[in-house]
Amino acid sequence: MSVSIVIPAYNEEKTIAQILDQVLERVKNLGEIIVIDDGSKDNTRCICLDYEQKYPIIHYHLQPRNAGKTEALKEGFRRSTRDVVIVQDADLEYDPAEINMVVAPILAGDADVVLGSRFLHRQTSHAVYLQHSLANRFITAMSNLTNGLKLTDVETCYKALRGEIIRNMVITSKRFGFEIEVMAKVAKLKCRVCEVPISYNGRSYKEGKKIGFKDGLMALFYIAKYNLFTSKKDSFRNL
Repeated sequence: MSVSIVIPAYNEEKTIAQILDQVLERVKNLGEIIVIDDGSKDNTRCICLDYEQKYPIIHYHLQPRNAGKTEALKEGFRRSTRDVVIVQDADLEYDPAEINMVVAPILAGDADVVLGSRFLHRQTSHAVYLQHSLANRFITAMSNLTNGLKLTDVETCYKALRGEIIRNMVITSKRFGFEIEVMAKVAKLKCRVCEVPISYNGRSYKEGKKIGFKDGLMALFYIAKYNLFTSKKDSFRNL
């Protein structure tokens, strides 16, 4: 079994090379790296094209326009081909070396979906401080309440899924809505879901963090929409 890593990127020229280097060096069972550029206006494209030429395992795609993280992820999932798919953000908030721990339960046949939780926890440095931690915990609690899962960190980037699950999922949310939508729809399948502890080095808005108060409100809307008003039939194509 091997792993597809989907990396959505938007204006990440300062970090994308480091992320690609770390993924190439540290991730085991690596099948492919799919970088989806959400219309970057900086040097992200040139850097990624250079890596694509050097490493056949890297595949770069430029979106026709800036449409948000969820649209970039949808394109990456569509292009993925491996047994396990996991998301890696293009910044330095998450350590690619820990992907091995996140995907391990799936590779071992013990889980269908695994989340890397920042709250279980290893070493966490919060550049975005208490309000974001409290908001995340509240959103996670509301998500758990409506879908029956027992998670500690629904908003984490590190979500690993069996490839056939994510490739057959119908994704309709916008911006950062994927984090809520994917777990609502996974719950409908009665998948084996677990969490593993990960470290986290959150960056500030000055450093490029993009999620904000509006996204938190949208998360609550998506919790209701996908958990209460979307059927399993409408959530997947062929499962």
